[in-house]
Formats: sequence, structure tokens, C-alpha cells
Amino acid sequence: MSVPLNQEVDSDDCLKEYKYVFQRDLLRGKVAFVTGGGSGIGFRIVEILMRHGCDTAIASRRLDRVQTAAKKLEQATGRKCLAIKADVRNAAEVEQAVDDILRRYGRIDILVNSAAGNFLCDAENLSYNAFKTVIEIDTIGTFNTSKAVYQKYFKKNGGNIINITATLAYRGDALQVHAGSAKAAIDAMTRHLAVEWGPDGVRVNNIAPGPIKGTEGMRRLGGKSPVAEMMYSSIPLKRGGQKCEIAEAVVYLSSDASSYVTGTVHIVDGGSWLTAFNDFSMRKQFLQSKM
Repeated sequence: MSVPLNQEVDSDDCLKEYKYVFQRDLLRGKVAFVTGGGSGIGFRIVEILMRHGCDTAIASRRLDRVQTAAKKLEQATGRKCLAIKADVRNAAEVEQAVDDILRRYGRIDILVNSAAGNFLCDAENLSYNAFKTVIEIDTIGTFNTSKAVYQKYFKKNGGNIINITATLAYRGDALQVHAGSAKAAIDAMTRHLAVEWGPDGVRVNNIAPGPIKGTEGMRRLGGKSPVAEMMYSSIPLKRGGQKCEIAEAVVYLSSDASSYVTGTVHIVDGGSWLTAFNDFSMRKQFLQSKM
């Protein structure tokens, strides 16, 4: 049975039209802080949160990127979006960002840890520094931001933390030891934080996307090539995902509909991780053919 989908755009631009699944004002009065919100899946998450009444703040190492994104988002949704320069690897910068958000809005209800770094590389040829960098952005960045928001606001007021992870570690995806290790650590961190911070009214959950069209990750995995089409055809639902579909999952976890959900990983991949091609030799040949 076909599902009515939104007309996605591959670029970091807002949707021309959006089909609501949830009530339009579901998150009215809420404030969300989204790291990595200037591009890719993070950008669409911010847009859909704003379309449901949320004001937002987005942070990136590149201020120009988030400033450009914030203007687009405000024009498309009529909500407020604060652009902040912050490197999630730097705890001091993250704490300053949280202070800036609280000074501007007076509250933070939702934290989405979407900042990430990834590329294809086999472990033998992966540099020590490259592995370290991905761990720093994904895992340490998620901890830095979660801890800063918890200490400065969530501890006394409660809130929602939603981490964007991946299914890479579930089967040990070839060419992804760096990102898989980083995301597996976040899965563990989520369970620990859910246990420790639950008594303070803080829910912590993960969303693990599959192959999502129109993202940098998919462009590096073949874009619109026959290889990408073969990947999509192997998925049980027979298609790649939309950035909107990840954003909708964030809306659900941000809302009272998930008020008794914490410490979980929500896989949003059409069943991809169950069937995805994972032969190391052939994947490495594919990588070498792109160099």
C-alpha cells in the first residue's frame, strides 16, 4: 500500500508544501535546541518542529551556515530561530550557547543532538586522528550538549533529549568502524542518562535513520547512481527514506504522545538494517571506484 509522502527537496531549503500528520500547534510554546541544525536531516528536523509551533536555536562551527539556515526557517514557518556559533566538541562553547538560548527564550524544552561527522573508510586505512575526530563530534559532542542543557535547565524543569544515531553497529557495517563505534556509545549513553535523569523529568531517546535521500551521507554512498538504487531495492519497504520522516519521529518523541517513553532507540529505516548489503570486499571495491 502506498503512503502519501511530502514532496521533499534535496537541498538545505524549506519544503514548498507540508502535509501535517500531527496537530499544527502540537509544540506551541516550546523551545528546541538542535545541534547540526543548519543542514541535512538536522535542518529538516528544525523546520518541522517550527511548523508545529516550536521556536528554535541551531548551532554549528560555521556561523554563516546557521545564520543562512535561520533566515530560511523563519521565513517559511513564521517562528523564531536563533543562530549560534558553537563547536560541540568544546564544552565551554556549548555552555555559552545554552546560556545564550536561555537569555533569548528563557527556556529549553527539547534538545536534539544531530551534529555528526562521517565518511567511508576501512579500518586499516582510517587514521588515528580521523577516528578520534568522529568520536569527538558524535559521542563527546552529544555528552557535552546533554550535560550542559541538563545542568543549566533540565535538572529543575525536566525536558526531552533526542539523539540522532545510526544502525551501523548492529551488524558491524563495513567501512564504518568510526561512526558505528561513536553511535554505539551514544546508544549506551542514552540508557545511562535515561536512568539517572528520569527522576528529574528528563526523557532521553534515540532515533536511528536508515538511508535518507537528499543528505550528504547518501551522496557519499552513491547519490542517484545504480549503486544507490540497488541499495534502495534491498530495503523491505523498497525505497529510501525522507528527511521529513526522521523529523516526524522527532516530533513524536518531543510530544506528550511519548510521555512514557525513555531510554529507547527508534529505528526509522524501512527495515534496511535487516537486509542491507554488507560484504566488506565488494564495499571496498565500490569505495575505491569513487576515488
